[in-house]
Amino acid sequence: MPPPLDPQHDQFLRLYAEQEQALHGYVRSMLPDRHETSEVMQEVIVTLWQKFEGAVDFRHWAFGVARMKVLHHLQRRKRDRHVFGEELIQQLADRQAELEERHVTQREALEQCLEKLPQVQRELVLTAYTKGTRMDDLAAQRGETAMAIYKKLHRIRQALLECVRRTLAQEEPL
Repeated sequence: MPPPLDPQHDQFLRLYAEQEQALHGYVRSMLPDRHETSEVMQEVIVTLWQKFEGAVDFRHWAFGVARMKVLHHLQRRKRDRHVFGEELIQQLADRQAELEERHVTQREALEQCLEKLPQVQRELVLTAYTKGTRMDDLAAQRGETAMAIYKKLHRIRQALLECVRRTLAQEEPL
């Protein structure tokens, strides 16, 4: 049985797990090659762990570290004429950060709207979109046809879309 994690390690893993996909997308937006992204992400993770001190705004700090690691990586490759300039890298990074922030806002709105659904509809959506769920199996379990399930899901998705739009419209600054 492995020894328990120390609290700082546990805190780091939780914070990193929350930001992992966004951080990877951020790095990927600045590098044209998936292999380079993987290389830089390894450097980012190591640096984050080495310098982690319970950062108050982990997301902001991690994105800053990632940006610096990408710029450092590009400096090492500068002799290659296919390297993006720092200004373009900065623009790409800023755009990716905006998109990620919008994505987080949309995801939060969707979660709020899911909570507003009647329990039966919410359970159908969550079950239908669980990895590995097959519509024909779900339909058989519910005693319905797959087409009936698809139609219900379509109506629920339309209602969710409208709810998300309304929610986001209310949150927009005037």
